Amino acid sequence: MKTSPLSVNLRDEMAPHAENAAAFLSGLANPHRLMILCELAAGERSVGQLIAATGIAPTSMSQHLNKLKDEAIVAARRDHRTLHYTIVHPAVAEMMTTLRRHFCRKEDE
Repeated sequence: MKTSPLSVNLRDEMAPHAENAAAFLSGLANPHRLMILCELAAGERSVGQLIAATGIAPTSMSQHLNKLKDEAIVAARRDHRTLHYTIVHPAVAEMMTTLRRHFCRKEDE
C-alpha cells in the first residue's frame, strides 16, 4: 500500500500537537457537551439558560462546563452571581458545522 505525501505531511505536522488535539476532541466527545456547544453556538448563555435549553441537571452542567473550560473550548464571564459562557476555541464553529452536516441533516437533503 502506497503512502500519500499528504498523509506523511499530516502525520509529521500532527505529531507535536496530537495530545492537544486529542484533549480538544475529548471535550467534544459527550452528548451533553455537544448539546451545550449547540446552544453556545448561538451566542453567550448563562448557566441557567443552558440548563433550561438542554434539560441537563445543574450538577452535571457544572461538570460539563468545567471540562469544556479545562480544554479551553469555552470561557466564563461573571456578572454578579451569574456565570455566562461563550465559545472561545476557534475550531469549535467549524467542528459544529461539520457535525451538523454529517449527523443532523435529513437523508433527502
